[in-house]
Amino acid sequence: MAAKDRKWGTTLGFMGLGLAVITVILWFRQASQVAIPENRSLWVASFVLAALIGVSAFVKGTRWYGAIPALMAIVIGSFLTFTVAISRQEVSTAGIQVGETVPLFTAIDRHGERFDSATLGGKPTLMKFFRGHW
Repeated sequence: MAAKDRKWGTTLGFMGLGLAVITVILWFRQASQVAIPENRSLWVASFVLAALIGVSAFVKGTRWYGAIPALMAIVIGSFLTFTVAISRQEVSTAGIQVGETVPLFTAIDRHGERFDSATLGGKPTLMKFFRGHW
């Protein structure tokens, strides 16, 4: 294999990793702001493109130090594509509004103890619920 081909493959490996890292940073920034868009096609396309660039680096041929970022691009792009594909992010229109009665539920509190909403019985209460976007 020509040294020029290996150089180009190494460059592709670093390009794939760069795209994967940038996409991951932007994805988690959006997730931390609870602003993942309903249509995630652009995100999935970026993840898939990063993985495909990593694969093309191996097809073209790469030096040993270009194989590492190429493999990382493949793993990151494939993993995030898979997680986006299996995680449904739906916004419910049936949420509880301010002033409404909270339905009875049980959950685990911040100390790992079981919590029952019935114990709130008529007291003004502020509840925060956090969920991940993965």
